[in-house]
Amino acid sequence: MTWPEGVTPPAEFIRAVDFARNDEGHLFVTGRAGTGKSTLLRALRDHIEDESVVLAPTGLAAVNVGGQTIHSFFGFPPRLIGPDDIRRSRNGRVMRKLKVIIIDEVSMVRSDLMWAIDQSLRVNRGRPREAFGGVRLILFGDLHQLPPVVQGDVAEHLESEHGGPFFFQVSSLNEGAGVSLLELEQVFRQSDETFVHVLNRVRDGDVTEEDLEALNERTHPIRTLSEGDPYVILTPTNAAAQRINMAFLDALHTAEHTYEAGITGEYSDSAHPTDASLLLKEGAKVILLRNDPDKRWVNGTIARIARLEDKRVWIELDGKTHEIEQVSWEARRYAYDQTAEKIVENVTGTFRQFPLRLAWALTIHKSQGLTLEKVYIDLGRGTFAHGQAYVALSRCRSLGGLALARPLRPADILFDRTAMGYREKFPRLPT
Repeated sequence: MTWPEGVTPPAEFIRAVDFARNDEGHLFVTGRAGTGKSTLLRALRDHIEDESVVLAPTGLAAVNVGGQTIHSFFGFPPRLIGPDDIRRSRNGRVMRKLKVIIIDEVSMVRSDLMWAIDQSLRVNRGRPREAFGGVRLILFGDLHQLPPVVQGDVAEHLESEHGGPFFFQVSSLNEGAGVSLLELEQVFRQSDETFVHVLNRVRDGDVTEEDLEALNERTHPIRTLSEGDPYVILTPTNAAAQRINMAFLDALHTAEHTYEAGITGEYSDSAHPTDASLLLKEGAKVILLRNDPDKRWVNGTIARIARLEDKRVWIELDGKTHEIEQVSWEARRYAYDQTAEKIVENVTGTFRQFPLRLAWALTIHKSQGLTLEKVYIDLGRGTFAHGQAYVALSRCRSLGGLALARPLRPADILFDRTAMGYREKFPRLPT
């Protein structure tokens, strides 16, 4: 098997590939932030592409992984899913040919959605007595980061029907060979042992006063940061990030330029990787959203806008000026090619825009998956979701690159203990 350029696969990556080739049952690949889950997913997808589909719970996650949303693939409504929603699908032929479904960001998949995936596959594959209609699942995600969205009365329903909101609580996952757990251990993002130790404590919701002290020594009022500092402010809400970005942009005394995205076909608003109307000025701080083919920058690199013309954008990075080209993100849908007798991907829509966004501030949610050199965390009145503090802290490469607007309190480390239930439910994969 070939691996992406620059990737030397650790033993746990090779074990996952061996499992996909030779073992039975499902696999749940999890691990701390920065352990290479996305790299492993792409390698597995390329290995088994003719007989698999890659799905994700949100439009942007699906675009980023080169797949389709779960709701689109199965034809599910965007609400609580019940028995009346399980029916024959226009994708029935694809489902009957499937051997493997790869699901990314499975931590965000609610139990009713996982139940519906099982039921739909049974119906559409004509195998009602087999869990997931006999299809194997390879699941990627971290339940310590992004939880499923559960509001109001839905929580009570999920508790009574499935035992709770998390995907692993669905009983059909225990049928047959069940699910094996592979927890990736090697962290590629951070090498600072003290920081890795503290992050692990935050991830598991077991933070001590000593852990908080190590983090809170990094508290600096925002006025102590110079405008030239390459810090990205992470904040819990879209409103706060937008307010900060607009305040900094308005303070620049340079001409404003707007760049409109070219959108074709079916492309969901929720899958926009950056602004459809991108507002920029010379001097603006931006984050690059694509790896450069010439390796001058990567997804997550911070730069400044050096020059702007009506249809052209230049950035300044490490004292050098580079022109940025527009790129396309593709929305995809799976179909069955009868002539080739295999599952194929069709591009159903594109979003073409400059691969950058304003980056004085980002929401914690939008920073998911990024590696940042300098992070300034402004939690304002506090976190409001399980795992938020961990996602924010773990974006940073080192403790030295971290700064906090205010000291972290124990109440900021929101953690739902039931999210740990997968460790008891799924046996670890022997390595």
